[in-house]
Amino acid sequence: MNTSRQLLLAALLCGASFQAFAAEPASAPASVSDCWIRALPGDLPKGGYFKAHNAGDQPVNLVGISSTAFGMAMLHQTQSQGSTSSMAMVEQVPVPAHGTLVFAPGNYHAMLEEPKQALKVGSTIPLTFSFSNGQKVTAACAVKSAGTMGQ
Repeated sequence: MNTSRQLLLAALLCGASFQAFAAEPASAPASVSDCWIRALPGDLPKGGYFKAHNAGDQPVNLVGISSTAFGMAMLHQTQSQGSTSSMAMVEQVPVPAHGTLVFAPGNYHAMLEEPKQALKVGSTIPLTFSFSNGQKVTAACAVKSAGTMGQ
């Protein structure tokens, strides 16, 4: 093969490779799984629990949560001091690179207030999770009884 054909072939291969790379969608490293909501009676605040995953090479922060089923949704953390516990609102929660952060009773959780309608055990409610990289993830969260302590 002569030099000009080799250069043309190389240019075409590089161009094709660049186009294939440029056409790939940006990766979405954050995800949410195992989402559930503890149904408490009446207008009492509900707790939301889930696993936040980060498949990316950099940490990402969970910065918000929302739902059309509730008037207010916040990120909270249960803080224990001796024999007493309290809940504190948090602005963001870091999810480590290639890691998972578990939101569970007695730890981080979503505080869901002002339900728009009564929750029915066995139904699902969508929650939308916002991350610091701009990604939004919606998960269907199973509604479980008030006595549920885990998955």
